[in-house]
Amino acid sequence: MDFTVLWKAVESILQNSGFAYFFQGDGWMNLVMILVSFVLLYLAIKKQFEPLLLLPIAFGMLLTNLPNANMFHPDVFLGDHTVKEILVGVVEIEGGPGLLDLLYLGVKLGIYPPLIFLGIGCMTDFGPLISNPKSLLLGAAAQVGIFVTFAGASALGFTAQEAASIGIIGGADGPTAIFLTSKLAPHLLGAIAVAAYSYMALIPIIQPPIMKALTTKRERNIVMKELRKVSHTEKIIFPIMVTVVCVLLLPDAAPLIGCLMLGNLFKECGVVDRLCKTAQNELMNIVTIFLGITVGATANGQNFLKLETLMIIALGLVAFAISTASGVLIAKLMNALSGGNSINPLIGSAGVSAVPMAARVSQTVGQKENPSNFLLMHAMGPNVAGVIGSAVAAGVLLTLFR
Repeated sequence: MDFTVLWKAVESILQNSGFAYFFQGDGWMNLVMILVSFVLLYLAIKKQFEPLLLLPIAFGMLLTNLPNANMFHPDVFLGDHTVKEILVGVVEIEGGPGLLDLLYLGVKLGIYPPLIFLGIGCMTDFGPLISNPKSLLLGAAAQVGIFVTFAGASALGFTAQEAASIGIIGGADGPTAIFLTSKLAPHLLGAIAVAAYSYMALIPIIQPPIMKALTTKRERNIVMKELRKVSHTEKIIFPIMVTVVCVLLLPDAAPLIGCLMLGNLFKECGVVDRLCKTAQNELMNIVTIFLGITVGATANGQNFLKLETLMIIALGLVAFAISTASGVLIAKLMNALSGGNSINPLIGSAGVSAVPMAARVSQTVGQKENPSNFLLMHAMGPNVAGVIGSAVAAGVLLTLFR
């Protein structure tokens, strides 16, 4: 046997393998992102931080950073090319489109986030909000972080479209962040999605210190009166009226608001149980898989490992903290104006749209101060108002900067 020929064959295989790529040019960036994906997989599986989305996002990140896999071509899909140019072959993709290229069309065309909202609507009870309409103010107040961070990001040199996409992280609404970013700044999608879902998962850690710093022990001990019972008719009329009012004011918010309210109408009308179950289970599970894996695929080393990524993560935390603080402060003001003993300011933090995690945090912090206090249903009002508020904020930013 000629060992020289054998060695050359082995050497050729190694030089053309993905392993060799890690030691060429920017290949080290892909290796770093693979390690980051391992960390995210650990957090999703072991720590159970938003595993339904964090796990597919992490695996999509792993796939896109494996050299020569050719499953996703970010230079094509995150550029200025239209979907039509890509599909009809005006833009050439070496070896043809990969699996993740095809699945990413659902993000590029804005299909996945509204379908997620359809499922969320099927699982949302707007009763607490209808019972206490003042909760809308808390949901609106919690969107302040979006616009403050937009101003800060603009001051740091980001374009208006990029700053709007970064600011929306403050709404603590992953699908909305993905929807807006895919329209305004698709090249930032990976960083913004990872930041948005990371902060959503860390709500039980981030929010309590802010809540306690801005409230007194007496305020945290306030026991709120039981909410009135909402009629079936009110629950049916509510999603229809919200759709009409919001879409007439902000047509760009129609995909998110429309699907959210359609899902809720499925739930409340009582005559389409099969559709409701499909939307909140099978359909939402399928879309979650596609959305997660394709969003993760945008986080390849060359696009992700930049100074602006660290800035986005930092600004996202600022946005989230300001949104939490704004909700609490407005709740304090409402309590003071109503006599000082009727609204527990802790429910203001639930104005961010992470349903129902933010409401549960309000309940947990309140019960630590007063074990007989039950704030969950009161906090659900601002919480579901925050879902509407973040979609409306996205509509405002789309109207201004698209």
